[in-house]
Amino acid sequence: MAASVGHSMEWFDWNAYIYFSVFFSRHFFPAGNTGTAQLNTLMIFAMGFLFRPLGGIVLGGFADRKGRRSALTVSMLLMAGGSLLIAVCPTYDQVGLLAPVLLLVARMAQGLSTGGEMAASATYLAEVAPPGRRGFYSSFAYVTGTLGSLAATLLGQLILAQLGEERMGAWGWRIPFAFGTVIGLCALYLRRTLSETGPYLMGQDLRVRRPTWEMLRRHPASGLRVIGFTVGATTVYYTFLVYLPGYVQTTYGVAPEAALWVSVVAQTAMVATLPFLGIISDRIGRKPLLGLFAGGYLVLVVPLFSLLSSSVWSLLVVMTTGLLLFGCYAAIAPTAMAELFPTQVRSVGLAMPYSLVVAVFGGTAPYAVQGLTERGHAHWFPWYVAALCLVSLLVYVTTPETKDVNLDR
Repeated sequence: MAASVGHSMEWFDWNAYIYFSVFFSRHFFPAGNTGTAQLNTLMIFAMGFLFRPLGGIVLGGFADRKGRRSALTVSMLLMAGGSLLIAVCPTYDQVGLLAPVLLLVARMAQGLSTGGEMAASATYLAEVAPPGRRGFYSSFAYVTGTLGSLAATLLGQLILAQLGEERMGAWGWRIPFAFGTVIGLCALYLRRTLSETGPYLMGQDLRVRRPTWEMLRRHPASGLRVIGFTVGATTVYYTFLVYLPGYVQTTYGVAPEAALWVSVVAQTAMVATLPFLGIISDRIGRKPLLGLFAGGYLVLVVPLFSLLSSSVWSLLVVMTTGLLLFGCYAAIAPTAMAELFPTQVRSVGLAMPYSLVVAVFGGTAPYAVQGLTERGHAHWFPWYVAALCLVSLLVYVTTPETKDVNLDR
């Protein structure tokens, strides 16, 4: 829990920014055009994706040089610091252009943190798991991350119901970021109790000065496999979990409250299955579940999109089916990717290609589906997802099974 709780905070903050941006955007830009202020705020949100690959390189290399525990601490400091800065940031009326600059700095810190957190925590969980339990341990990365997303959504609804739009727009939007800071401090306290992993301590004599260069020079094939592992999954994640509820509201007229609760039900169903899928992978291997994820989407993504309509039940069926299939990836992918690399480059080997693919394909998925929809080609997007999942399926099939890899060596 100490290692994976960072995901809760990261995805809490990531979703809180999107949810509350409609309320705080006017405080960071000149008065006048609300739409322009909202657009500028979302552009700053997108900057977080640009800094994820840099965070993967910097914090991933730091984890391989200085230890997993130290990297987990630094990533949490960056995320908590970003949340605190947003919570107390002065407005444009108070400090002028410094306000959006500080908002951008906060998002840069959070982007750096998110880029390194995934790899550091996945590596830590894989290296501390008892023999035959790495899949189970790995599942907690997405369990806590999804719970963080749900907490941001539900807290937003609660605060809005209690304060109303006027007070929410005046000062209520600061509450979730202050809350995120508190979560970060709790995570830091928990991480103080962590001990360094056995494989890292045993491999001190093999440590390298430049892990990023070492990975690129000696393990390029494993890096390419991480890209293949991720390219289909990240597009699925940002489509089905992040964008789909809003998409059916604007395209099919589904009520916002109904879309929200469908999202909560679907995500809860996925979270409930993740530990069991991790246990299954410890018995039968990583490849069958990864293949089920990619093969399932290859066959079902086009029919699933064709089922979407103004009916809430259609959204429930599509989103729940999609997220349960995604769970076959989410439960075990972190440890499956960590198992591809030796100890001295394990964190950066996972972090750099993973965060780059998430930024390029995951971050652009909502824009791709929206752009195609506006041009009357919405039916093209599921074929795009299917093509990326086919790439992932080919990588899964050709990658050796790693369930029994000894990470101590």
